[in-house]
Amino acid sequence: MSVYTEVGRDQLVAFLEDYAVGNLVSYEGISDGIENTNYFVTTDQDRFVLTLFEQHEFGELAYFLDVMTFFYQHGIPSAHPAADKQGHYLKTLCGRPAALVMRLSGRGVDSVATIEQCQKIGDILGRMHIVGQGFKSQRPTERGPDWRQQMAEHLLPKMDAESATMLKNELAFQAGYADLNLPSGVTHSDLFRDNALFDGDELKGIIDFYYACNEYLLYDLAVAVNDWCVDQDGHIDLARYQAMINAYQQQRKLTEVEQANFNLVLRAAALRFWLSRLQDKLFPREGELTQTKDPDAFLTILKQHRQFDFANNRQH
Repeated sequence: MSVYTEVGRDQLVAFLEDYAVGNLVSYEGISDGIENTNYFVTTDQDRFVLTLFEQHEFGELAYFLDVMTFFYQHGIPSAHPAADKQGHYLKTLCGRPAALVMRLSGRGVDSVATIEQCQKIGDILGRMHIVGQGFKSQRPTERGPDWRQQMAEHLLPKMDAESATMLKNELAFQAGYADLNLPSGVTHSDLFRDNALFDGDELKGIIDFYYACNEYLLYDLAVAVNDWCVDQDGHIDLARYQAMINAYQQQRKLTEVEQANFNLVLRAAALRFWLSRLQDKLFPREGELTQTKDPDAFLTILKQHRQFDFANNRQH
């Protein structure tokens, strides 16, 4: 949620005139995240998040807004877009597709997650995967095995020899990912600690559905495990891991095939974010207020999954 496109006050006032949301009081850029431009917007009637999409074309974005609306309408506490006076969720601002989304209370988890927070995320993700079976629109993932292979080839020339060797070995290990034939459906695919809002251990809502896609449901869970279930040293913590998995399975039981392949999928999720963060570090984009996250955090997690299979409690 960096700021790549600056929005002037007069431009925002004119934009808000198309909505029945009252008059602008204040707005400020949001530094969290790395993909889109985001602002907190406060009017005399409510609070919102304004998102300008830097990576997607106008025609692609209806899917994401439909996903948000679907989950909200099906009892999942989640951010949902505000409609303008003509009933449209998507508009244009400063030459970018833009959406005004209701701002939820609570805040993202900045530090290590608690056991209770891991339980809440496992529970809500299981619920999302159950109700999401009724969502009919489909969108293929943009960060799947083909992307991981292409990005690896892009980054390899800039990597040290040890990391490059490990990356090549990991790609070979994950070569069968696309053929796993695991249960699939609509996924968040980016459910990090800054994309769930808490008040203490009370979950207030899920935000930032802009990586939503059709994927293995297990991949969605793997993304969450790799970010939420870590200790102060950045390693997967067994107590947090078990809390999330047990809560998830209270809603949706993992199949035997999913259990057998969880290590591979956890590694694929770790690889995806290691590569994307390396890309941001080595090929940064310009912006007024940007954030680059540490790729080594996911290198550490990937190495841990290469050494230990949490799903089956055994060393490799």
